[in-house]
Amino acid sequence: MQNPQRYLVTSALPYASGITHFGNVVGSTLPADLYARYCRLRGRDTLYVCGSDEHGVAITIAAEKEGITPREIIDRYHGLNKQALANAGIAFDVYDRTSNPVHYDTAQEFFRYWLGKGLLVEREEDQFFDADANMFLPDRYVEGICPNCGYDKARGDQCDNCGAYYNQLDLKHPRSLVSGKAPVVRKTKHWYFKLDEFQQWTEQYVESHASEWKSNVLQQSRSWLKQGLAARAATRDMSWGIPVPAPNADGKVIYVWFEAVLGYISATKQWAKDRGIDAAWKRWWCDADTEYIAFLGKDNIVFHTIIFPILLHTRESEGYILPAQIPANEFLNLEGQKFSKSRNWAIDLVQFQKDFPEPQHADVLLSLIHISE
Repeated sequence: MQNPQRYLVTSALPYASGITHFGNVVGSTLPADLYARYCRLRGRDTLYVCGSDEHGVAITIAAEKEGITPREIIDRYHGLNKQALANAGIAFDVYDRTSNPVHYDTAQEFFRYWLGKGLLVEREEDQFFDADANMFLPDRYVEGICPNCGYDKARGDQCDNCGAYYNQLDLKHPRSLVSGKAPVVRKTKHWYFKLDEFQQWTEQYVESHASEWKSNVLQQSRSWLKQGLAARAATRDMSWGIPVPAPNADGKVIYVWFEAVLGYISATKQWAKDRGIDAAWKRWWCDADTEYIAFLGKDNIVFHTIIFPILLHTRESEGYILPAQIPANEFLNLEGQKFSKSRNWAIDLVQFQKDFPEPQHADVLLSLIHISE
């Protein structure tokens, strides 16, 4: 874009299931903060948006491990992470949360829009079911052997080792993380988003940025597109999440794949609301003079190069803009293994700040981990 009037900067939303770690900081918040500061020094109109991702199975698993409610988990970790990032000098314009009523309204409004446009279709599917626990198993409640690389602790939707995405039924030797037993397969109904209808459009969008995007971003996006986009379930059988605004949808929530990325928009709405300028969010999301740069880690690439752009494209007539740049960083490693909150293999920000509380330690830390990346 030639001479944008404003710059919208986002960092991938950290899960509020634990303390944010050095990998999160390196992959997303630190580079975004540096870029936002650069933009402001240049006198550019800049908005830096982030917040907590507070739905999905990572939250419910953390709550069950501690014997408390998901609400208690997200309230604790949202506050801790917000303060830890502030202590590290990360300067967000808004750090919101997806449990915010504004986010619920935004996600449900998008869902209703897709329903009205025929982009969601109700379909029966096979899903793992834990007979002992009497519940369907969302992806992260299942673990098994990755069908792509053979890693023996692969999750139900994604392998932490090779990064592959797949259907949970493709896992080899699956086991329920609830009962520890092999699940059975039962039928359930979900609303599927017709991603496949946007295959050609998405290919054109990605290739239009071939000279600008980093190699890792392009190659992972092309790999997904080469496999071909397929309709994906946009709902899940869970009690924790944003209720599906449709008839006969009791016990179903909007899947975080389709809901969490909308948190950037809802956070901007909250930012505008807090300042008494409710309609101002549109100049950041629905104005062609805004350039949008999305910072994230490697594991979030396809959500920002394929899924989120498609969701925004469905509202093209309203002027929604697309990411112009998606600078994704590789994983930060610790003793040869990538940082992982779910695997408890990480150095978290709060613990570091407890051990090294002096203000100058934050600058030393951020300099070292930025160089290491």
